Parts: sequence; structure tokens; C-alpha cells
Amino acid sequence: MSSIIKVTDTEFGPEVEQATTPVLAYFWASWCGPCRLVSPYIDWAASEYGDRLKVLKLEVDPNPESVKKCGVEGVPAIRVFKDGAIVESFEGAITKQALATLIDAHL
Repeated sequence: MSSIIKVTDTEFGPEVEQATTPVLAYFWASWCGPCRLVSPYIDWAASEYGDRLKVLKLEVDPNPESVKKCGVEGVPAIRVFKDGAIVESFEGAITKQALATLIDAHL
């Protein structure tokens, strides 16, 4: 069992690059209604997959460098990294089952 790691631009790169497991990065904003719907599923993913997956949470507005680097155009957004490279991208609201399917494809 693991928890979500809240990161900033400064921490994002090292957290992804030094990860020994796949990384799910969740990009969100406080003003984003769909983000409030998706956040509980991200918490669930961290709890459910935490032994096999690192889960990062990054607020988009104060962290424009990581947003740009990852090509995030809207929130909520999910990026899955393996060996420091993006292997999956998803933007918009996602169901818990769709999130599980997305994660399972990369474990």
C-alpha cells in the first residue's frame, strides 16, 4: 500500500526518472470540476497498486514546466511513465474501471 506523492516542477523529473516501477502522474487543478470527480480514483489507485506503481499528483497552475514537458493540454490528465518515458496519455474524466484497465496495461 502506498500513498500519493505530491510534487512540484522541481521534484517531478527526479521522481519520474529515478522510479524503479511505472509512474502514474495525475495533473489537476483546484478549479477543475472533473478533477474533483477523478481524485478519489487516483487515491484508490495509489492504495490498490502502490506496491507496483508510483503515483504522483501535480497541480498544473503553479507547475507549468512539467505541464509543458508532458504535453498536458487539459485537466484532469494522466500520464504513465516507464523508464522515464511517457507510455500512456489520457485527458479528461475517467471512470474507476477505465483507470484500472489503463494501469493494468502497464504493469
